[in-house]
Amino acid sequence: MTTNTGHPTRTQQHRHRWLRPASGLSAVLALVAGATAGATLGSTGTASAAATITVAADGSGNFTTVQAAVNAVPAGNSSRVIISIAPGTYREKVTVPATKPYVTFQGTGSSRSSTKIVYGVASGSPKGDGTTYGTGGSATVTAYADEFQARNLTIANDFDEAAHDYANEQAVALYTAGDRTVLDSVIFDGNQDTLLLHSRSTSLRARVYVNNAIISGDVDFIFGGATAVINKTAITVKSDRTSYGIVLAPSTPAAYHGFLVINSSITGSGTTAATYLGRPWHAGGDASLDPEAIVRNSSLGAIVRSAPWTDMSGFSWKDDRFAEYANSGAGAGTASSDRPFLTVSQAADYEIADWLDGWTPST
Repeated sequence: MTTNTGHPTRTQQHRHRWLRPASGLSAVLALVAGATAGATLGSTGTASAAATITVAADGSGNFTTVQAAVNAVPAGNSSRVIISIAPGTYREKVTVPATKPYVTFQGTGSSRSSTKIVYGVASGSPKGDGTTYGTGGSATVTAYADEFQARNLTIANDFDEAAHDYANEQAVALYTAGDRTVLDSVIFDGNQDTLLLHSRSTSLRARVYVNNAIISGDVDFIFGGATAVINKTAITVKSDRTSYGIVLAPSTPAAYHGFLVINSSITGSGTTAATYLGRPWHAGGDASLDPEAIVRNSSLGAIVRSAPWTDMSGFSWKDDRFAEYANSGAGAGTASSDRPFLTVSQAADYEIADWLDGWTPST
């Protein structure tokens, strides 16, 4: 697995809260800039007044594609811009650059399956220039910016593994690299490498809060170097690889926390006791990394192995940070040298607040 990696007046606030369909990009840019200029941020990092850009495939919004809406957000914007996405399927690759923080993708359907952003390429898929995408490049949605949010929608990579014989079939649905990212009530669907929660640099902390999500895949399908909380989430191991499955592959810098799976479930229909909870990804063979994954207060299905951690690329999981605490279910097992558990006193320092470190995300 590799990756390439001055407040507006009340009248202004009212006028710009919803954008009407504009005749061109310049008009929308002017509206968004007017709504965001000088807006202040609340304690949760959201703007006191948010501009909204609408996307609808039928042409009833400001734009018909999500990427066009992202392009309309001014670089360096300092307050929340909501990209409101109507129900439908949007087959496109979308990138939110690091220069455009405070962007929210908000599905407006009755459920999170109503609005879907999907594409279907893998790491080994050829591009038009004769090169291949690479793992990070395969992502359907890439959010490099800080303060990115996605809510009430589906982000998927539907690359067909059976129809291709590539040496590298990692196919990312969402790739985040910024700090203070919120992913709330989102479905992430893929196979290998579904959800890449990473950072723009190992020297930068990238906090992510995943809440009330559904994440599905088969191998290393939640991976990266972010400091991520995965809370109240259904994690599903797909059964198309019945011999094994691997859920987590953290590549955590030693100075930061890695992945905390809490109040969640890990289930699947594959072979009983064939799934690993995780393994240490030392990206690029970097021995200075100290991957961390904690799974606690969660329900583990019978698919989980009794020795649930495994090595990767010559790096032993026992040299890094992997543990469980107070899990339940058929796959929970008991503590052993191959299955470390936190003590009660240790667990007190492995709570959501320890990961978020003073940040209170809005959900």
